[in-house]
Amino acid sequence: MTTTVVKPASALRLHEVSASYGGRTVLDGVSVEIPPATLSAVVGPNGAGKSTMVKAALGLVPSVRGHVTLLGEPLRRVRRRVAYVPQQDSVAQDFPITAVQVVEMGRYPHRGWLRRLTREDDELVAAAMEQVNVSDLAESPIDELSGGQRQRVFLARALAQGADLIILDEPFTAVDARTESALLEVLTSLCEEGRSVIAVHHDLRTVLDRFDHAVLLAGTVIAEGAPEQVLTAEHLERAYGMAPLALNR
Repeated sequence: MTTTVVKPASALRLHEVSASYGGRTVLDGVSVEIPPATLSAVVGPNGAGKSTMVKAALGLVPSVRGHVTLLGEPLRRVRRRVAYVPQQDSVAQDFPITAVQVVEMGRYPHRGWLRRLTREDDELVAAAMEQVNVSDLAESPIDELSGGQRQRVFLARALAQGADLIILDEPFTAVDARTESALLEVLTSLCEEGRSVIAVHHDLRTVLDRFDHAVLLAGTVIAEGAPEQVLTAEHLERAYGMAPLALNR
């Protein structure tokens, strides 16, 4: 599934973005510019607006002010090139469906919901499932899989879509350390191909060790840039109100 990807000026750019839920401001004048072809993390304390930021960028928050571009374009122009893996996927709760059927959904933005998938689509689906090691789960009902297995399947769906930008909200929740490491290897390889990956994440140590770029949020942007420059004691104290455990290598 290796392809050459033309790098845009930025993977995600927000300018003075504010977002509200139920009259309460969650994001206040957030401006960030995440570079392309990087594995980028959005970090911060609970309630900092991490998930709200990515949802606002994807048009999933009803009350948003400011300007957003993805891959250098408004969302409406690049929707097929952007894949989103949310915290909780409603597929398993709404109706019975197998793992391979979930991954096939990644091809629908290209084919439409009513058209049959082609042999090429089938090959892309199979390759995506192999890439994240879930081929043997193809016919398993998604609601019978473990949390880690489900995360792999949802990532395979994003891979099958062939997206140039993949946005994941807490992708490593309910997965063990070995699975997390394997998924990070896949995400890193995508960035090496020229794709862009943005993940809402909470483990600061992993961000320091494995990510290229970080955004530290606490309602607004505390810092952005290389992880070692963002996750300093001063910045963390501003974001969390107290210094987390030492992150020295």
